[in-house]
Amino acid sequence: MKYWPYMAGACLVLIVLGWLVFGNHASTLRVSKEELTISDVRQAEFKDYVRTNGQVLPIQVVQISPEEGGIVMEKVVEEGTMVHKGDVIVRLSNSNLDLQILNAEAELAEKQNLLRNTQVAMQQDRLNNQTEQAQLDMDTQRKQRTFEQNKRLYGEKLISKEDYLQSQEDYQLSAKKRSLVTKRLKQDSIYRTVQMDQMEDNLQNMRRNVVLVRQRKDKLEVRSAIDGELGLLDVELGQSISPGQKIGQLNDLSDYKVQAQIDEHYIDRVRQGLTATFTRGDKTYQLQVRKVYPEVREGKFRCDFIFSGERPENIRTGQTYYIDLELGQPEQAIIIPRGTFFQTTGGQWIFVLDKNGQKAYRRNIRIGRQNPQHYEVLEGLEPGERVVTSGYEAFKDNEVLEIK
Repeated sequence: MKYWPYMAGACLVLIVLGWLVFGNHASTLRVSKEELTISDVRQAEFKDYVRTNGQVLPIQVVQISPEEGGIVMEKVVEEGTMVHKGDVIVRLSNSNLDLQILNAEAELAEKQNLLRNTQVAMQQDRLNNQTEQAQLDMDTQRKQRTFEQNKRLYGEKLISKEDYLQSQEDYQLSAKKRSLVTKRLKQDSIYRTVQMDQMEDNLQNMRRNVVLVRQRKDKLEVRSAIDGELGLLDVELGQSISPGQKIGQLNDLSDYKVQAQIDEHYIDRVRQGLTATFTRGDKTYQLQVRKVYPEVREGKFRCDFIFSGERPENIRTGQTYYIDLELGQPEQAIIIPRGTFFQTTGGQWIFVLDKNGQKAYRRNIRIGRQNPQHYEVLEGLEPGERVVTSGYEAFKDNEVLEIK
């Protein structure tokens, strides 16, 4: 009997340990069934697509930027007008450009006069050189003839040796002078030819410069680069416009594109060539991804679609269409409906109802792809189970829901 207190203490310890090990300590919260959205877990076809809204835009927008600056003198057409390529949109005035044209033309005339005067001077030099050459030739011939005569006379002992040597030296000096002058005249001729070519090249460059300056004046008339609609013209009479300044835009209405903003979550999956659809009235229209812009702003990126096939009737710039963009082929998967529970759990866990539907237990899951209607469940759920898909904000850290 004296061991009973010890035995009772041991039994109490065992009971406490058993409760700690095998007891259910999960925190429980009572909730009303009417406050919950309960959904079925199904094995079904999962359509991999994302829904977004897109705005209709012209297939091409061309910026209007004058190549030459100036003062706005005339607005030839107004916004919304259909124009053809080459039509004048705005006329500008630039007095500085007019002055440049006058200066360029005056400089060209001066260079032309200089070239003509140089040509006349060179022609005169050429005649003088030819006269000098002829005189040297004649002088050399005479001295050569005198030398040959004196050579024969000296051989016959009819003249002195000094007369013979002097005639020989005169002939040699004249021949040497003739050779040097011939070389000088040849070098002068080459130099004059090079100088004339350089002046002619400079003159040609100045002529081209004058043509270009005159063409700049033509660019004071800002013309349409395409056939289309003048969508914007932001100028006023008397306004000063800088070269390259954007003053408006032209809309190419030969076709249209649809531009959409898509959540950055899908940026790695959206690529050129993917197909999309939208419905207007009782018709479904086909689109194709034309361009994906890599820049992300405020959690979204831009994507351009073009029509593949029929266009809607009376399509207009600025209209909005709700687009279903297909990211992949439909596949069989375990799916659950989309719900606000995802905002709290991030798709990492969910409450699963027991068989009688009176309790729901927290269970870890793994969500894969998602579309506007369903989540794809990769782990944690089986077809036929039921889950709570409404918001979990009121459940806090409770692990069991007792449903009334």
